[in-house]
Amino acid sequence: MKIQKQISIKQYRPSEGFISRYQKLIREVVIPYQYDVLCDKAEGAEKSHVVQNFINAAAALRGEDVGDGFYGMVFQDSDAAKWLEAVGYSLAVWHDPKLEETADSLIDIIAAAQDEDGYLNTYFTIKDRDKRWKNLLEGHELYCAGHFMEAAVAYYNGTGKDKLLKVMLKNMEHIYKHFITEKHEGYPGHPEVELALLKLYRATGEKHCLELAEHFINARGENGGDFYKREKALRDWTVWGNNAEDGAYQQSFAPVREQSDAVGHSVRAVYLYTAMADLASETDDGKLLEACRRLWNSIADKRMYITGGIGSTGIGEAFTVDYDLPNDTAYAETCASCGLMFFASRMLEACPDRPDGKYGDIMERAFYNTVLAGMQLDGKRFFYVNPLEVIPGVSGIAATHWHDKPQRPEWFVCACCPPNVARTIAAFGTYAYGEGDRTAYCHLYASGEVDFSFGLTLRCETDFPYGFTVKYTAVRGNGTAAVRIPAWSESTAVSLNGEKISPRTECGYAYVDLSEGDVLEIALDDRARVVYSSAKVAENTGCAAIQRGALVYCFEGVDNGGDVLSLVLDDSGEIAAGEAKAELGGAVTLTAKGYRTAPTDSLYSFEKPKITAETLTAVPYYTWGNRGENQMRVWLPYRG
Repeated sequence: MKIQKQISIKQYRPSEGFISRYQKLIREVVIPYQYDVLCDKAEGAEKSHVVQNFINAAAALRGEDVGDGFYGMVFQDSDAAKWLEAVGYSLAVWHDPKLEETADSLIDIIAAAQDEDGYLNTYFTIKDRDKRWKNLLEGHELYCAGHFMEAAVAYYNGTGKDKLLKVMLKNMEHIYKHFITEKHEGYPGHPEVELALLKLYRATGEKHCLELAEHFINARGENGGDFYKREKALRDWTVWGNNAEDGAYQQSFAPVREQSDAVGHSVRAVYLYTAMADLASETDDGKLLEACRRLWNSIADKRMYITGGIGSTGIGEAFTVDYDLPNDTAYAETCASCGLMFFASRMLEACPDRPDGKYGDIMERAFYNTVLAGMQLDGKRFFYVNPLEVIPGVSGIAATHWHDKPQRPEWFVCACCPPNVARTIAAFGTYAYGEGDRTAYCHLYASGEVDFSFGLTLRCETDFPYGFTVKYTAVRGNGTAAVRIPAWSESTAVSLNGEKISPRTECGYAYVDLSEGDVLEIALDDRARVVYSSAKVAENTGCAAIQRGALVYCFEGVDNGGDVLSLVLDDSGEIAAGEAKAELGGAVTLTAKGYRTAPTDSLYSFEKPKITAETLTAVPYYTWGNRGENQMRVWLPYRG
C-alpha cells in the first residue's frame, strides 16, 4: 500500500526558474537536435541510423530489400524510445503541434516494424530473425521493449494518443506468451523491462504486465543463478562476448531478496532495484523491500561519489567494493545517476509509514550534480562518464584514463546517456512532487503550480539551487504540505503567513496544514561548507571538497591560473559566494582562501616546496568543461 505516489506529468506546470529553463532547453534545443541525430542529419555527431533501422526492419517484414541493413549497437532501438519518452513529457506541458506531428510520424515508422506476433526489435528482425529470445544475456530485446513501454506510457499520458501504447501492449502479450504461457526460461540480461511493465500496468490496468514484472524479478538468480551459463551452452554465437558466468555483473548471482551489496554494471543494478522497490510497494512485499533497503544503504553509505555518481570502474561500467571511489578514473556513468534518481523515487513510494527524506537528499544530489553534468550547457554535447578530476594530456589519453574525457563529445556510438538526460529533466516534476491522502509531498524544489488529486493546488516560487528561499502558496483547496528539509540545511526557518512556526517534522519532512490562500515559506541554509570524506576512501586522504546547498563545487584551471594540481584549500577560511557567470548560465561561483604550491623542476626533491597564499575560485560541478579543455578537481588537499 503506497503512502504516497508520484504525481502524473500533467499535474505539474513549470514557471520561471532553474528547472523551467532546463526544460525549455530540452524542448527547444535537445529534442530537435537529438531527432536530427536519430535521422543522421546532425553534423559532426556519430552516425545513429536509428530511424533507418526501423524503416529497414519494416521492409524485412514485407520481404523487401532491407537497404543498408542494421547499424549500431544491439540496443540501438532504445535511443528512439527515450527520445519519444522525453517528447511525451514535454508535450504534456507545452503544446507543440509540429513536434507532435514529428513524433506521430516516428511512431508510425516504429509500428510498421512490429511483427504480426507482436515482436518488435530491429536488430533481430533485420539480421537474425531465427535467433529471437535465444540470447537474453546480451540481446537486449527485453531492454529495448522496456524503454518503448516507458515511451508509450509517457506519450499516452502527455498527448492522450494510444497508438504506441497499443503497439507495446501487443508486444507485452507476445513476451507474456513466450515466458509465462509457453514457460520459456529466462530473465533480462539488462534489467529495464521490469520497471517499465509496472508503469504499463498502472497506465492500462492490464494484469499481465504486473504478473510478467513479478516473474522476471522473482526468476533472477534462482536455481543457483546459472541460467545464462546454460543459455550460452545452447548457442554457438555471441553479440559481444559477455561472460555468462559473471553473476555479479548482471545481478544474477543470487535471488534478489537475498542480495545485500550493490554489485556489477551500475545502470543494470539501479534499474533492477527501481523495479524491485516499485513491486515491493505495489504488492506489500516486505522481504523485497528489506532487500531494497540493504542495497540502497550499500550504495549511499559506501559506493557513491559526493556528486551522486555511481559505478567507480570502467571495467564493466560497474560497482567495485566498499569505499573504492577513485576520482581521476571514475566511471560514474550519466545513465547510472539517472537510474539512482529512479531508485530513490521508488524508495520514497515504498516507505511503509511516511517518506524518508534521505531518499530525496540523494535524488537531489544525483540530479544537480552528475545528471546535469552529463549535458553541456548548450544542450548539444554530452558526457557518458563523469570523473571528479581531469588532467588534459592524461584524461582521455592514458590507457587507464581513456574513458574520462576532458570535453563532452557531440554523440556516442553507444548513445544511451543523452536521451536519458533529456527524459529525466523533462519529467522533473514527477520526481519533485508526490501525493498521498490529503498530503502534498514536496521532495525537490521546482517553481510552478501543482494540482494534487485531492483538490489542493500549490504554487511554488524559488530561485533554487542558487536561491535558498522556497515559497508555497495554497492557490486552491486545502490539505497538508510535507516539504523535505535537506540534510545539508543545518539552519532552516519555516514561516506561515509571515509568522515563524515550528512545524511537525518526521523523517526529514516538515508537515504544515494549509488552507486556501496560505503562504508557507522555507528559508534554507545558504552557507558554503567544507566536506570531508571517510578515511576509508584512500583517494581522498587529506583532501576536502566544497558544497553549497545541493551543489558540489569544483576547481577549474580557467579560473585558477590554469593549474589546479598545485592548489591547497584553507579549510578554516571563509568561503564566499562570488559572481554569477553568464558564460556558465548564471551559475554562482565561490571564492575560498587557499594556497598554491610552487612547481619544481625535479620529479622528486629534498627541498620543501614554497607555498603562497591565494584566493581560489570554484564553480558548480555540473558546469565544468564548458569553457574549453582545462584541469578540474573536486577534492583538494587542505590545511587549516
